[in-house]
Amino acid sequence: MHILVIGAAGMVGRKLAQRLTRDGELQGRQITAMTLADVVAADAPTGFNGKVTIETVDLSEPASAERLIASRPDVIFHLAAIVSGEAELDFEKGYKINLDGTRYLFEAIRLAHMADGYCPRVVFTSSIAVVGAPLPYPIPDEFHTTPLTSYGTQKAICELLLSDYSRKGYFDGIGIRLPTICIRPGKPNKAASGFFSNILREPLVGQEAVLPVGEDVRHWHASPRSAVGFLIHGANIDLETVGPRRNLSMPGLSATVGEQIEALRRVAGEKAVKLIRHEPDEMIMRICAGWAPGFEATRARALGFTAENSFDEIIRVHIEDELGGKL
Repeated sequence: MHILVIGAAGMVGRKLAQRLTRDGELQGRQITAMTLADVVAADAPTGFNGKVTIETVDLSEPASAERLIASRPDVIFHLAAIVSGEAELDFEKGYKINLDGTRYLFEAIRLAHMADGYCPRVVFTSSIAVVGAPLPYPIPDEFHTTPLTSYGTQKAICELLLSDYSRKGYFDGIGIRLPTICIRPGKPNKAASGFFSNILREPLVGQEAVLPVGEDVRHWHASPRSAVGFLIHGANIDLETVGPRRNLSMPGLSATVGEQIEALRRVAGEKAVKLIRHEPDEMIMRICAGWAPGFEATRARALGFTAENSFDEIIRVHIEDELGGKL
């Protein structure tokens, strides 16, 4: 089994490569090779005994996709994207990377299929940003995709492409609509949703964090550990059971910012909560006004996808995975 991870230098990509190394197999077959691709060099996972190839490549540049699939990987995890806030601020860059790069990949696979029958499993990271207000709560699986951001629009277009290329048999694809991932380790990024992690991650290590929205904002979350689990399950699942609707809203946890803060208080105490500073940001408040408060995720749950059940659990996962199990 040869695995290709596109976006391997990112947080989820790194954790995915390490999880694949730990598991040692996918679809019941031993993983003997991994290609890790990103615009910057990814780190090889610790302890992997097979062949690791590091590719520094920009998928939005023509011919890059052909280069990545030349070795005919069996499973392709496509995680590469620019995040929501950056895609909203830089319209051209968002479409080039999030849409054009994905279409170049799909087209390269199609041409390879036409040449020699190549047909890999493609696991595509989509987003709950494909839906937009006005939204019911919880949002049913059948709810229409009407995104209100450029990022959500780019992901929705890619979902349609994935379904069509899969229908034609060029590859076997599944789209994983990730909840907002919380708590993201590392430093703040340009995602408009980054504050959900910031207001927990920084106070847990004694640093201040800025909250740009009100505490009544409700959103849909899952941990990085769950995100990796979604991707692995998406690679392993029998797609005959998924049927023609290949894009799935993942399970998660619906919580308000206030409920996040209360969970932080229970786990880390009042001292941590006092490190959160309220600074309203009009652009972020406008963007998040159209965000999903929560999903039924009935199909995904029935297919075996799972996530956390409380924000206390999400915080403890972060402490275990990033802080050595203790504050």
